[in-house]
Amino acid sequence: MDKQQLGTFLRSRRERLLPEDVGLPAGPRRRTSGLRREEVAVLAHISTEYYIRLEQGRAPRPSAEVLAGIASALRLTDAESDHLHVLAGTAPSRTGRHRRDVRPSILVLLDRLPQTAGFVTSAAFEVLACNDLAAALMEDFRELAPQDRNLARRAFLEPAGSMYGVSDVAEFRHHVVMHLRAALARYPSDPVISGLVDELREGSADFARLWERHDVQAAPTLTKTFRHPLVGEITVDCDSLALTDHDQHLVLYSAPPGSRDAEALALLNVVGAQKFTNS
Repeated sequence: MDKQQLGTFLRSRRERLLPEDVGLPAGPRRRTSGLRREEVAVLAHISTEYYIRLEQGRAPRPSAEVLAGIASALRLTDAESDHLHVLAGTAPSRTGRHRRDVRPSILVLLDRLPQTAGFVTSAAFEVLACNDLAAALMEDFRELAPQDRNLARRAFLEPAGSMYGVSDVAEFRHHVVMHLRAALARYPSDPVISGLVDELREGSADFARLWERHDVQAAPTLTKTFRHPLVGEITVDCDSLALTDHDQHLVLYSAPPGSRDAEALALLNVVGAQKFTNS
């Protein structure tokens, strides 16, 4: 149980709610934003004193029933509720370090995908594997050192132009922060993940600001536009498939058959194949 992070997370969720969000009268002007602690306690069917101690990091581990009541009172999403249970120590937490080895079958699948750019990311946003089309669309991660393959570090610590001309840098940054927060809760003893979070908090004011929001769920990215130096703008469909056994994601970029974007990807596929054959 991470008492301090649990208290901070509860406070951040409470402060975002208005009385009318939970069916309570607004009443007179409030000194602070959000619900009062006693209002959350009433909605969760627990004592105000106990809830206050939870936010202050002084309470013993809450039961699953108490957490369910708090999640309902704070109108938590499924992802936020899962995160709450992880912080409270009532959900299974992975120990040791996150995995960086990619299943051989996934590596074979990457090479067999027709007209689709694909790559695999770790829980720490390191690109672990990619196919030739992904290398042509973005860059050849296979030639980079592990530190330079990290998309979180690239999004926050590198110049804006280093993100392959994508149209949704702000949304991707938000996505990175939320997933790293969840990863840190799953791997509290992993020095790679904790070190990356510390590095980003120290090196990026934007990351530090987003980190303090304690968000843990992002809207899915359905499309993404790249501004490629060779073929211009390419808008692709985005699919991110969870590889739960390794806690990794297989990210796929494709385009509707017959579209201009599909033709651009096909051109990149040919150019990439020629480049990698000649290199």
